[in-house]
Amino acid sequence: MDRNRDRGQIKWTSLMLPEHLDVLRQWQREDRYVERPELTEEMQGTLEHAVKRRCETFLKTWHDGEIRFHQGVIEMISLQTGTIILQDPFGAETIRVEDIIDVQFAKNVEGI
Repeated sequence: MDRNRDRGQIKWTSLMLPEHLDVLRQWQREDRYVERPELTEEMQGTLEHAVKRRCETFLKTWHDGEIRFHQGVIEMISLQTGTIILQDPFGAETIRVEDIIDVQFAKNVEGI
């Protein structure tokens, strides 16, 4: 009689496992979620200098609660679309200006 109960528990436990995994994955997404920071005036100035001097730049962007990192030369800023074109060794990438949360020069640039 005890063996039958054990088999029933094993059966139901295996059926509930995918639901547990879904809940755990959702929990992880919530733990990693980051609120969207604002672009400061200082970062806007750094962004403008990066465009003028065409130097290597590190960007951090926010997208759906995650922080992403980009590196390259900013080719242009489009005020009409609110985007920048970042050129890296793999090609050009379009990034929305409102997603940018940090801007830094890759190398120490004089006069900035």
